[in-house]
Amino acid sequence: MSTKVLLMAAGLGTRLRPLTDEIPKCLIPVAGRPLLDYWFDLFAAANLRDILINTHHLPQKVRNYIDRINKLGRFKVQETFEPKLLGSAGTVHHNRNWISNSDTALIVYADNLSNVDLGSFLSFHYSHGGEMTMFLFRAPYPERCGIAQLDKNNRIIEFVEKPKQPKSNLANGGIYALSADAYHEMADINKFDLGFDVLPAFVGRMYGWLWQGYHQDIGTIEALHQAERDVRAGRLRAA
Repeated sequence: MSTKVLLMAAGLGTRLRPLTDEIPKCLIPVAGRPLLDYWFDLFAAANLRDILINTHHLPQKVRNYIDRINKLGRFKVQETFEPKLLGSAGTVHHNRNWISNSDTALIVYADNLSNVDLGSFLSFHYSHGGEMTMFLFRAPYPERCGIAQLDKNNRIIEFVEKPKQPKSNLANGGIYALSADAYHEMADINKFDLGFDVLPAFVGRMYGWLWQGYHQDIGTIEALHQAERDVRAGRLRAA
């Protein structure tokens, strides 16, 4: 059984303009390194080799990056180009065949900076025997996130995207481990957005894994500057 990664990297990064007028969001430099570099460090640490990256905005720059990564020989990276943005759920639908019946799927949103231990995340996923595991972190502003509630066995019993009155601060961190069956079910729903349109269908069948380490959305100029300060201060290293 192999684990294959679908790396969501096609976003426009409108809140990061003017930086993203010239640079794709996934390649925005954080303390001198492209954001994707940090993810490939984590993939290497977890011995993940097969990566599929979706592209849309300034795709040639991402292709150049993929070429450089592939020349290093450690990873096998492929591109799936979206002439029109498909949305997170649409990307899964479009790449249904990326995961074979014997694979585990790891879906990762590239627009976060994290020091998550993906090996431990996957070990937890295999341990509970469920169809899906959602990465969770404690959000300072839960009303801006997808919020989960867990039972005593870490099963997700409620999930609400951007609730007006959050019942917890356990937020969806944009990383999912799925069995092949669950991935194909997700693909077959054929909607636009995972958070609003797809994940509620898995409530009661997916588990939550809470990460106490570093995890930061790089969605705004302010968040980018904070992330750069955090990297330079060594906060990313302390897993």
